[in-house]
Amino acid sequence: MTNAAPVAERALFDAALAWRLHPQVALRDEAFGALAYHYGNRRLVFLKSRALVELVRSLEQYGSAADAIDAIAPPGEAQRYRATLARLCRSEVIDVR
Repeated sequence: MTNAAPVAERALFDAALAWRLHPQVALRDEAFGALAYHYGNRRLVFLKSRALVELVRSLEQYGSAADAIDAIAPPGEAQRYRATLARLCRSEVIDVR
């Protein structure tokens, strides 16, 4: 038996929480950004910008995803990066610390 939260609970992204790159995810740098491979669910996700890769890699350094977005996202792009992090949460590329 596992203590993991049900998928519906894991799929909720709250930028006010502290996030991290999921421990079972490996990032491989590519010219377009990076490939994220989840060894647990075997999903492959494309991170299509260097800024997004930097954001995902640095999430653990900030008290919340909102703080990380404010520090790293290009001006005027915060909402787009929040939506992208929500998709990465649903794909289990990132998870709550």
